Amino acid sequence: MKISKQAQREAREVFRSCLVKGLLDEDRARQAVNLLVERKPRGYVQILSRLHRLVQLDVAQRTVHIASAVDLAPAQKTAIQARLAARYGTALEVFYATQPALIGGLRIQVGSDLYDGTVKARLDNLQQSF
Repeated sequence: MKISKQAQREAREVFRSCLVKGLLDEDRARQAVNLLVERKPRGYVQILSRLHRLVQLDVAQRTVHIASAVDLAPAQKTAIQARLAARYGTALEVFYATQPALIGGLRIQVGSDLYDGTVKARLDNLQQSF
């Protein structure tokens, strides 16, 4: 669905009004959606669609998936979280997974950013170069 520039602008304004100290407030977002549905301004479906996309992007940017071949020690987890917090902010939701197929190293995904320092990735890159 094509979204008009006006709807995009209004969705950004609504999204900014849902932020508290730079973080998305779920209650404010719900209230904003309810007000839009209740008042039904011109192009409200487009505004809701774009607002939904903005919220998805914000949630993805604050979600971290860390995969390793073995379980990480608590000290390692703390160090990784501290480095991520310095780069992306403190309001991160971190999920850990153990994937023996990675052989070694870490694979960290924050939103659309991917840091892949696994042995498996290096072997795959080596194989593709031949």
